[in-house]
Amino acid sequence: MSNVRELNPEASPQAAFGARLRKSREERGWRQDELAERTGYSDKHISATETGRRPPTLRFSRALDAAFGFTGTAESFERTWGEIRTGILLEGFPEYLGQEAHAAEVRLFEVGLIPGPLQTREYAQALADSAVKRGLITPDQADERVSLLMKRQAKLVRPQPPLVIAVLDESCVRRPVGGSAVMDAQLASLTEFAEQPHTMLQIVPYAVGEYRPLDRLVNLLTLQDRSVVSYVESETQGNLDRTLASVLPLVKAYHQLQAVSLSQTASVDMIHQLRGTDD
Repeated sequence: MSNVRELNPEASPQAAFGARLRKSREERGWRQDELAERTGYSDKHISATETGRRPPTLRFSRALDAAFGFTGTAESFERTWGEIRTGILLEGFPEYLGQEAHAAEVRLFEVGLIPGPLQTREYAQALADSAVKRGLITPDQADERVSLLMKRQAKLVRPQPPLVIAVLDESCVRRPVGGSAVMDAQLASLTEFAEQPHTMLQIVPYAVGEYRPLDRLVNLLTLQDRSVVSYVESETQGNLDRTLASVLPLVKAYHQLQAVSLSQTASVDMIHQLRGTDD
């Protein structure tokens, strides 16, 4: 059996693919040569993919799905390969999604846009279509981006759902996306989100000014073992972090953010005012 080589799944989507492959294999108690026999590939090929030295291919991904029983499922390696190929995921994000799907608590903060887990399909489609018009992605990539988001949202719907806390800058609810009908439906969806027993919604008003503790997207996950990981994102790069020394300042800043935000009742009232309703 090949020597085990440590792999950082946060290094790249390719590394995250390899880490997931190794985890799936080890969960079944298979050696690399046993998986090789089941897939028709060599154990060297398995090892190189697990350690990120060899990029996955479509044929290999399909062979893995057949071996693991993932064909046609949301967990399929073919789907992950497609996400890597189309470049719709930033580095660090595939691993974050895997953690989010099993987290006990999800804390979100966003500026300018509604966070992905709270977006309606029409709102998400408007953003994806805009990226196509600007030449950033292809129409197929836009469809895959929206499809991935819908699957991400579905994974948060469980018998015991996580506590989801969303703190939104006021710009998120005031910035029009997709036209008046799309935006009105999105705002209505936010009020429905706030009514659920396992959610919290707060808006950071413009009046907070320069005292807003966070300036860009920050996601915090509390995992089942009560450890906390953070995910922060720039325009071109994402970073998943488990290091306590760097995660704790973000947790502190998030608590400070909540302290200066509107209450959920006041936040929902603001949304009703923007919609022109008295609900």
